[in-house]
Parts: sequence; C-alpha cells; structure tokens
Amino acid sequence: MNKVTMQDIADELGVSRVTVWKVFNNYSNVSSALRERVLNKARELGYTKGIVELEQMVPEKNISLIVSRPNSTSFWTNIIHRMAQELSFHNINLVYTYMPSGYSNKFKMPSVLVNGTMQGAIVLNLYDEKLVREINQLNIPKVFLDTVPQMNTRELKGDLLLLEGYHVTYDITRSVIEKGYEKIGFIGDIHYAQTNLDRFEGFCQCMREHALPVEEKFCLTHRIGIFSYGKEINRFLDALEELPDAFICVSDYIAHILQLYFSEHQERIPQGIVVTGYDGRNEYDVVRLITTADVRTELIGKRLAVQIMYRMEHEDAPYEKTYIEPAVVYRDSVLYG
Repeated sequence: MNKVTMQDIADELGVSRVTVWKVFNNYSNVSSALRERVLNKARELGYTKGIVELEQMVPEKNISLIVSRPNSTSFWTNIIHRMAQELSFHNINLVYTYMPSGYSNKFKMPSVLVNGTMQGAIVLNLYDEKLVREINQLNIPKVFLDTVPQMNTRELKGDLLLLEGYHVTYDITRSVIEKGYEKIGFIGDIHYAQTNLDRFEGFCQCMREHALPVEEKFCLTHRIGIFSYGKEINRFLDALEELPDAFICVSDYIAHILQLYFSEHQERIPQGIVVTGYDGRNEYDVVRLITTADVRTELIGKRLAVQIMYRMEHEDAPYEKTYIEPAVVYRDSVLYG
C-alpha cells in the first residue's frame, strides 16, 4: 500500500498541496472550516503525522454572553449551560458580560466588547431597545435570541433566532375554541419582545378566523414593569367586572401568576377557568395542568452555539433569521373547575 502524502489529501479535497502544507504548518491565514476539512480527510486516508500536535495547538477563542438577569429562571440557565458546554467542545470560552435591564445615561459599553478580546457575542434575555441598538453596532460576529419589536429585524447586524409564536399560539387558541369557549382574553406585554408580539398576533388571527371578537377589556397587552408583573396583573383582574372563559398567556410565568390569583379568588370562577401558557417551564406547578408550548432549552443552547460558530467562520455571509418551533402539549387547562 502506497504511503499517503499531502498531495493525496489535496487531490481528494480539490485544493492545492500548498494549502494542505499550510494546515500542517499551522499557518494563520487558513480558515478553521478548511483546516478541519483537511484534518478530517487526513484521518480518513490514514495520514496521521502531526495531527495530534496540531489539535493541541488550536488557539482558544472567547465568545461574550451578553445577558441581563441570567439567573432569573432555570429557563435561561439551562440555555446558557448547554451553550457553554457545546462551545467548550470546540475550545471556545463563553464569557459572561453583564448588561443592565434598562439603558441609562451612565451606560458604558464593557471594555471586553470593544478591545478585541472577544471573537463573537451571543445576546439573550435583553429587551431594552437602546441597549440592543448599542450592541448592534459592535464590530464582532453576533447572534441574537429574540429582539425588541421596536426594531425591524432587518436592522440587526447579526443572526436572529426566534421561538415561533404566531402559529403555535394560533394552535393553542384554536384548541380552546374547539372546546366551546368563546370569550377569550390575552395577557402579555407585546412591547417587550418580538416573540410576545408574534404570539398576540397569532391569537388575534385565530379569533378572527373563528368569527370571535378580540375584546379589549379582556386583554392586557400594554407595557408591564419587569419587577411588577404580579401586582399589575392582579390589578387588571380585580378591575374586571366579569371574567372571560379563558386566558391565553404569553408565557408560563404569567399563567403561574393567574393560578396564584385564582387560588385566592375561587369564588369568581365557580365553573373554573381555562388558562394556557408558553415555554414548558417545569419550575411552575401550573405547567403540569395547562396547554403550553414545550421549549427544549438544551437544544436552544446548542443551536445558539452552532450559529455563532458559523457566523464567526462566515462573517460575510447574509444574516439569517431562524424560527424554532416548539411542540404544543395539549392538556385540559381548566383551573379550579
């Protein structure tokens, strides 16, 4: 059997022998993607000289995790953990970079984002328009998980991953209507996140197609302070002289707040009330009772890691918008009935 040479590897890949030689001599002007192709082909053909040494010489890279309130729920920590794990397999460090939840005149961009120490950034759980616009101007590859509805998504200078909300919430609403319920409300700040707005629009479309009115009095969609959800939702419910048959909630967190409210006001719902959610957050007991969207957080984390690696390798490629569609888990959804 003839000895495998660099020329054999080059011929198999359709590249020059010089390119293969550069890989095995660790030249910096060879892309990581091409480097990996050459090494994989070398292993396949049985050319092992220097491969172990090259793998040990791969330089570490740093990705900034730009996030506000990362420990707010296990939903976010699960995403972050899986993201960090996936990136570590590729010798990439995920570096936490703090961002406030809201912009102020004292805001200053963290130095690690502008001094060249980060090779990319992943942005999540950040929903302040001014902060998002500031981050959008950073001259590094970026991937966003969701964004603010005040920005046209075409303004983003990075890839965007979105949890599909329009059709999922349409299906959730339809499942409630098909059980015979007609007076249906919606609760969720549609100015907070693009995904929230998408879910509300899916709800409205389903109601229209079933010739049912979207009654403003049953919908709480204005801005809600991130630290006052319970108080504002309780005030909204207290002010309703009559309750609808059902509430479509923009998240399981809001469904959880409704469960707490109705547990203390069961006299208002002698026949029970239907509540649905979105997220599949197991930290809330109500999730086991209601129809919701099952978001696979571990897969979201891996997907973000894969996307930022792609964006770093292909900085000039057109930006991508990707919808991740969770499955709907249908349940009875009647609370205290």
